[in-house]
Amino acid sequence: MADQLNALQAVRCTCEDSNVSAPIPRWEPLSEAVLADQRGTYDRMRAACPLAESPRGITLFRHADVVAAANDPATFSSAVSAHRMVPNSLDPPEHAAFRAAINPFFTPERMQALEPSLQRIAQEIIGALPRGATVDAVTEIGYPFAVRAQADWLGWLGIEEELLAWMADNHAATRSADRSRTAAVAAAFDEIVLAQVRRRRQMGTAAPKDPTTELLSVTVNGELLSDADIVSILRNWTAGDLASMAAAVGVVAYFLAAHPDVQESLRANSDGLAAAIDEMLRIDDPFLVSRRVTTAAVPLDEFVIEAGKRIYLNWTSANRDESLFTDPDTFRPEEHAAHNLVYGAGIHVCPGRPLATLELVVAVQALLGMTIGIELATDGELVRETYPLGGWRRVPLRLR
Repeated sequence: MADQLNALQAVRCTCEDSNVSAPIPRWEPLSEAVLADQRGTYDRMRAACPLAESPRGITLFRHADVVAAANDPATFSSAVSAHRMVPNSLDPPEHAAFRAAINPFFTPERMQALEPSLQRIAQEIIGALPRGATVDAVTEIGYPFAVRAQADWLGWLGIEEELLAWMADNHAATRSADRSRTAAVAAAFDEIVLAQVRRRRQMGTAAPKDPTTELLSVTVNGELLSDADIVSILRNWTAGDLASMAAAVGVVAYFLAAHPDVQESLRANSDGLAAAIDEMLRIDDPFLVSRRVTTAAVPLDEFVIEAGKRIYLNWTSANRDESLFTDPDTFRPEEHAAHNLVYGAGIHVCPGRPLATLELVVAVQALLGMTIGIELATDGELVRETYPLGGWRRVPLRLR
């Protein structure tokens, strides 16, 4: 890692005195050194240079550059993957039509109707945990809550264990960097989703009234969604969100345990809980990157990004940019809210943000309301998560 940073500084010094475009600095984001400290590495990389290139693509580290790219879909296209992903891989004008069809699933009225069942799930999970013994916030709270909440919302009751097993397989496959293995895991998840779609088609008018069934009658540009697009939408709502929600729970639980003053303040008054959670996630954003591809050459400081380059918008780094967050580890929810990128920016800002926020608020309300204290356990090891997620893989807690 030191060699990478020294090389970046050298390039920086050279290019500042040059009138020609500088070579983009190199790095390896999946090296052992980087994976051992992703967030710290991003901080150091951002301080050294606004971007860096690896065989995977070019990473943007600064808040302004990430926001500019996210808000310029004509130049930074989302059509990156060989596989169609709705709506993540869609560009305008197609994206707008699909987004308009998806947004109604996350209205305030729908979230309000869902809240009681989410509260029940959270209370059952927190209530079943032992007091005074070590528990893991990620695997014993985050994972089961994410799976049960999504299964309840989508009407996938009865397959929670199957989803938990898939999450474990998916994590292992992703970390293996074996494309055939990750493809097999992705195909397995598509089959899980297709089984739910086929079941509802077979049931006809007797199908349960849930978002999965509702998708079968959604139209875009006057045509019903294809099964492939339905599966893609449901995959987007689940495959990524399950792990992301578990990681977010881990980040928030760690922050509360490590900051008893914030914990007690929120325990006494939870009115600002949603904003507080957003700020905790900004400080340690578990949603690392989104991908784009350039459609034209893009100048950036003294560098030029060529057309056809794969781009990584590094949300974790952008959310800690000192030009906006003077001390990025300082907890200031109101002051930092306007620049918080936890849920992205631009046309692809997360459509499921209302649901994610509701789930996290409900989970934390249960955690605070059903305990008198949350502490980091001294007999367990804190373990950081690695790409494609950030945050924590393991957060040992003691609940009182």
